[in-house]
Amino acid sequence: MTENKINWQPEILENNILKIVPLNESDFESLFEIASDPLIWEQHPESHRYKKEVFQLYFDSAIAGKTAFKIIDKSTNKIIGSTRYYDYNSANSSIAIGYTFLIRQYWGGRYNKSSKKLLIDFAFKYVDKIYFHIGANNLRSQIATTRIGVIKVGEFEAEHNGKKTNNFEYLIEKKNWKDN
Repeated sequence: MTENKINWQPEILENNILKIVPLNESDFESLFEIASDPLIWEQHPESHRYKKEVFQLYFDSAIAGKTAFKIIDKSTNKIIGSTRYYDYNSANSSIAIGYTFLIRQYWGGRYNKSSKKLLIDFAFKYVDKIYFHIGANNLRSQIATTRIGVIKVGEFEAEHNGKKTNNFEYLIEKKNWKDN
């Protein structure tokens, strides 16, 4: 399948506990409301993302990429976070999943794993490799990501709004994906 034919923002991905649906411009206020908790971002390279002007940059990038989603708890029908695909590379048969956050009430449980599973299952219809990029100081995300079977394959420096940060790169390959 060619790059032009892959829709990296399907209408809905869902399971028994959550729905992942495309993020749109009208979602800014509701998403910012839940993202304005400083503790969500304390280990993130962009630790000031709880501020409206910084979150606006994150949100605008998500909308522009046309691959971002809001994560919705099916039991309450409330937005509990956001995630997206990025860095699709047809030659390498790969894509990245990231820019994910969940409100604190949903940490440490099945929601992150469940959302990643939906995204991974969908992506593996089109690619053989999925990458995750996580800040070197973001221990929560590193632990959560390794619980789904990814392996650390490298380190790199990235720039976030003019500030350089150390990051880790994780990988999961289709051949190693077990339907977790």
